Amino acid sequence: MANTPADIQSNYMTQIRRKRLYGGLTILVFTLLLASGFDLANSRNAGGFINGLPNVFDFPISVWKDTAPKLDQLPGHLTHYFPALVETINIAAVSTLIGALLATILSLLSTRGLARWPRFIPMFRRIMDIMRAVPEIVIALVLIFVLGGGPVPAMIALAFHTSGALGKLFSEVNENADLKPVEGLNSVGASWFQSIYLGIIPQVIPNYFSYALLRFEINIRASAILGFVGAGGIGYELKNAMSWGQGKYDEAAALFILLFGTIVFFDQLSSYIRNHIVHQGAR
Repeated sequence: MANTPADIQSNYMTQIRRKRLYGGLTILVFTLLLASGFDLANSRNAGGFINGLPNVFDFPISVWKDTAPKLDQLPGHLTHYFPALVETINIAAVSTLIGALLATILSLLSTRGLARWPRFIPMFRRIMDIMRAVPEIVIALVLIFVLGGGPVPAMIALAFHTSGALGKLFSEVNENADLKPVEGLNSVGASWFQSIYLGIIPQVIPNYFSYALLRFEINIRASAILGFVGAGGIGYELKNAMSWGQGKYDEAAALFILLFGTIVFFDQLSSYIRNHIVHQGAR
C-alpha cells in the first residue's frame, strides 16, 4: 500500500530531526574537544594565553622602534638578503617539480581503470597516505641530523610531502577522466605508457598544473618555516636576525618585507594562471 502524503511528511520530518540531532551532537563533541585541547595547551604553556594577550604587540613595536631610525639602511638589507630569498624560491620550485612528477606516477598507479598493476592499488594509496601524513618539519629534522643543515634536506622533505599531497589530488582528477580514448588506444595495441600519455595526460594536465601551482605557493611558505630548523633559505636568516634580539630587528624587518612580498606576488601570479587555465578549459 502506498504511503499517504501525511506518512511521507512524517518520515521526512523524522529524518530532518535525526539529522539535526546528529549535527548538534557533532558540534557539541567538537566544542568539548576544542575546549579541552585549549585548556591542556594553555596549562602546559610557559605563560597563560589570556595573560599573554596584552603583550601581543610587543614584538612588532620593538621591531618598529629598532627599524625606524635605520630606514635608510633598509634597501641595503633587502639587497643583502635577496639571495636567501632566491634560495627559498628554488627550494620550493625544485621540491614542487620533483613532488609533482612522483605524484603523477603514484596517482596513475593508484587509480582504478588506469593502474598498471590493479592488485597493487591499495599499496600505492597507502604509500601516498604515509607521505602525506608525515609533516615536512619532521622529515627535515631527520635529514638535517643525517645530512647536515642546508637546502637539500628542506628540498627532500618538501618533495616527499608534496608527492603524497599532490598524488591524492591527481588521483581524484584521474578518476574523472574519460576512459574511451584509453580503450581505443588499447584496441589498436598501444602500450600502457602510450595509452596514458596519449589518452589521459591531455585531459588531466590543466588540473595537474593548477594543483601544482597551488602547492608551489604552499611550499614557499613551508620552505621559509623549515629555515628556522636549519634548512637554509630566508627562514634561516630570519631566525638568526631574531635570535640576536634588538639591534638586529631592522634586518628582521627587511626579511619580513621580502617574504611577505614574495608570497603575495606568487599568490597573485598563480591565481592568475589558474584562472586562465580554467577559462581556457571552459571554452
